[in-house]
Amino acid sequence: MYYVHTVKDTISIPPSHFGEDINKAAKEILRSRYERTMNKQMGIIIALFNVKDISDGTILPGDPSTHHTVTFDLLSFNLDVGEIVVGEVSELVDFGCFVRLGPIDGLVHMSQITNDYINYDRKTGTFVLRNTKRSIKKGDVVYAKISTVSLKSNIKDAKIALTMRPDGLGKPEWLKEPKAREKSVGRKGTANRKR
Repeated sequence: MYYVHTVKDTISIPPSHFGEDINKAAKEILRSRYERTMNKQMGIIIALFNVKDISDGTILPGDPSTHHTVTFDLLSFNLDVGEIVVGEVSELVDFGCFVRLGPIDGLVHMSQITNDYINYDRKTGTFVLRNTKRSIKKGDVVYAKISTVSLKSNIKDAKIALTMRPDGLGKPEWLKEPKAREKSVGRKGTANRKR
C-alpha cells in the first residue's frame, strides 16, 4: 500500500530563490512538482522528503535559473489487484458504498457487498441484507479485496473497484457470527434458488 521511492531528478532554481538555503528552495520546488500527483508506476505521491545530494548549479545561456541534479525520497500509495484492504465506509449511494483507502476511495458495488439480497434504506442511510439482517452504514470498518485498479493522469479520475463477497471479508463482526445461509443474487436483483 505505502511505498518509499528514491528518485533522482533535475530542477531549475529561479533567481527569486537565490540567497535562500538551497535545500529549502529545492524542497519547495520539488513538492510543487510531485506532491498530490498521480504516477502510473508509483501510484499517488503523498509526500516528498529527505532531499539530498544537490549538485552544484549549472547556468545555461539565456536562462537566469541554476540547474541542479537532486536525489530525494517520495512516499506513495499504490494498490494491487487481489490485495486485501481495510477501510471505513465513507459514503453510501443507491448503487453501492465507497470505502476510504488512505488518500482515495474505492467503490464496492451493491452486487459485490454480499451474496445475500440487499436493500438500501434511504431513511437510515444503511444497506440491509434480507436473509442475514446484517447492515452496513457510513463509518463502518470493512475488509475488502481489490478487484480492479484504474489509475488515470490525476487522482480524482482514478477508479478502484472492491468486492466483499468472498468469505472472510465485510464487517469484522460478520466473521464472529455463525455461518448464515445466503442466497445467491442474480444480475437483476432476484434470488437464485437451488432446484
